[in-house]
Amino acid sequence: VQLQASGGGLVQAGGSLRLSCAASGRTLSSYNIGWFRLTPGKERESVAVVSWSGARTYYADSVKGQFTVSRDNAKNTAYLQMNSLKPEDTAVYYCAAGARVFTALASQYDYWGQGTQVTVSS
Repeated sequence: VQLQASGGGLVQAGGSLRLSCAASGRTLSSYNIGWFRLTPGKERESVAVVSWSGARTYYADSVKGQFTVSRDNAKNTAYLQMNSLKPEDTAVYYCAAGARVFTALASQYDYWGQGTQVTVSS
């Protein structure tokens, strides 16, 4: 499955963005979808996970109450709604698909999108 992340951009602190992760080549409904972010000088951070059905979600403590992960299997797309953005949310955001277990561990994800840059100005 090929993943295409989009929706990043430059936003002021307090603003919102919605990232999309569109799949092609295979239906997304068989996969758990994880969102991760990478900032220079920091380790890759798991941000959120949504199960294949959408019934189960996980959020990192740093984004709880701020980000919402969802999916629309009919559109073969997953989303990450990001509200009340802060400068520390600045990162390249990646979506990934994994079929084995519901987990935030990046090593368990088989397919990765190319990343989309999110920059939050203060």
